Amino acid sequence: MHYVGKELNEECAVFGIWGHENAAKLTYYGLHSMQHRGQEGAGIAVSDGKHIYDHKGLGLVNDVFDHDKLEELSIGHAAIGHVRYSTQGGNSYANVQPLVFRSQKDSLSIAHNGNLVNAHKLKGELEERGSIFQTTSDTEVIAHLIKRDYAENFIESVKHALSVIKGAYALAMLTEHQLIAALDPNGLRPLSLGKLGDAWVVASETCAFDLIGATFVRDINPGEILVIDNEGLHSDFFTNRTEPAICSMEYIYFSRPDSNIQGINIHAARKNLGRMLAQEAPVEADVVTGVPDSSISAAIGYAETTGIPYELGMIKNRYVGRTFIQPSQELREQGVKMKLSAVRAIVEGKRVVMVDDSIVRGTTSRRIVGMLRDAGATEVHVRISSPPITHPCFYGIDTSTTSELIASTHSVEDIRKLIGADSLVYLSVEGMQKAIGRNPAMKNCGQCMACFTGKYPTEIYPDTVLPHEKELLV
Repeated sequence: MHYVGKELNEECAVFGIWGHENAAKLTYYGLHSMQHRGQEGAGIAVSDGKHIYDHKGLGLVNDVFDHDKLEELSIGHAAIGHVRYSTQGGNSYANVQPLVFRSQKDSLSIAHNGNLVNAHKLKGELEERGSIFQTTSDTEVIAHLIKRDYAENFIESVKHALSVIKGAYALAMLTEHQLIAALDPNGLRPLSLGKLGDAWVVASETCAFDLIGATFVRDINPGEILVIDNEGLHSDFFTNRTEPAICSMEYIYFSRPDSNIQGINIHAARKNLGRMLAQEAPVEADVVTGVPDSSISAAIGYAETTGIPYELGMIKNRYVGRTFIQPSQELREQGVKMKLSAVRAIVEGKRVVMVDDSIVRGTTSRRIVGMLRDAGATEVHVRISSPPITHPCFYGIDTSTTSELIASTHSVEDIRKLIGADSLVYLSVEGMQKAIGRNPAMKNCGQCMACFTGKYPTEIYPDTVLPHEKELLV
């Protein structure tokens, strides 16, 4: 079976601010701080109390917005923004968010992080009732549901729409008169509330608050809807059937090390994952190194616990983006060498522990092991700071089929041979939960474990799963 050399990618990040004269520029900086969550498109929508104006485009935040574009948007006191990695819906301009919907009565802009598992079903029902869709994004379904059930009380319409959609959604929505933030009943994606002077801020990651000088107030709760307007902030819940299940990969891989999720710092959690991995899988070696960037914290934790020196055994080229990787196999091989280099002076003649956060398809791990051997490493022991990813994700990560996941069809020993390592050990599920340190009284410590166990926190609809893979769902 051929495994494409591709990293895990998360769908996007959202940002929103209400009550600040520099709303658009602060949104730009907030999106820039969360660029790691999506590099395929970016957009900002602003409100001046009478109209919504927006600009979006394909590419990085810096590519989409220049000084003149930001000046054009500097007319509003409220804004929402979005950076995108496409999973549901293709990578086209029409799917770049925030999406803006205009009507005679008012306008609505939506930025969505996550993935709806019943979007296909709902879209079919809406089309039968006359809805016409302009994008292939599941986010557009939310707007149609809100407008279909539009009542005199707009917020009640929003709450009803949120009770119908299923899956992962952290939302920032903007009208001429309100900023609305909402989180799905499982809280599968992170969403936080902050304050900047008299202005309210919401963001997917707390690192955005740090960049703009905002103060973290609290995490938004599963099933919660926040309405922010000129009267202040109002909190309500659109459902009382909540069960926290935040994506485990937020702690392991996606979030920035300087972000905090529900009181837990990401860097500290990753160091603990490395410490636990060292307890579960020690090995005699000369140096420990981490695959840049998301695995460095875990590698430091592994080194501290084992007493083996941590060294910078690999260097990442900061000036090569994901778009460099081309589809041909030959260029993929060259692409990995362009993005990562082994430091020969560090690894030559040494037994190396290579710590990584995950193995998805296997090809990248094989190339990195080969790179370390080519640089003179005498042994390469691979340690993974998460359990094997054996099941697809339907909540916004681009692993929606088991054919993309090497651990779903191969044993650990088979994977070890395929990647060419002297040994390979994954962190246990129990070790991962303990290391991250969430509340043990909650089911699965309040984490989504679906990619490791196949037990999904929501119903998975038949049209979400490829026909030949339905038997793999527990």
